[in-house]
Amino acid sequence: MRLILSSLLALIVATAVGLGATWMTATRGVNLGTLTIGAWTARPRTGSSDIDPYARASIARSGELPIGTGDGIAFVARADDSKRLLDGRCDVVVSGVTPAARFWTLTLYDAKGQLVANSMNRYGFTSQEIVRGSDGAFEVRITSRARAGNWLPTGGIDRYQLMLRLYDTPVGVATRTQRDAPMPTIATVGCP
Repeated sequence: MRLILSSLLALIVATAVGLGATWMTATRGVNLGTLTIGAWTARPRTGSSDIDPYARASIARSGELPIGTGDGIAFVARADDSKRLLDGRCDVVVSGVTPAARFWTLTLYDAKGQLVANSMNRYGFTSQEIVRGSDGAFEVRITSRARAGNWLPTGGIDRYQLMLRLYDTPVGVATRTQRDAPMPTIATVGCP
């Protein structure tokens, strides 16, 4: 009888640990095949048949449709270059240039991956509509208060994330450094 109870307890513990580990990786993700440049992180294999099982489970859970490997790559930033989480009550500046791409988008999402509601109905910029300097660089201000130029309203939410999608770009699995793919910088410049 003691052997049966011990076996049953071991089975229950193993099931709990297995389900807990699966839930953690599906909700928080893992860093298998992750490309990180500055504050930006991407998973180049997510849109391919080489996707790892943890990323596959995360996509199945979220319902998102990843960009195919031949189409482009999506980078996400949840913190600035100083590792400070992006806060909608603070003023954040995204500036610089993007890697070579036929088209790109920069979009503001809340922590759950939903577009941030705001009175301007402004959720992001594209490479065709953004105002640039003479050197090709741009500057986007992300704040709760209106600003001149390239401005994205946060609505004052606590946490948000930025997604930079590059379409028809050479950036991918072989990319490793900022020199290979010059990503825009993210800086928190003011916080009440």
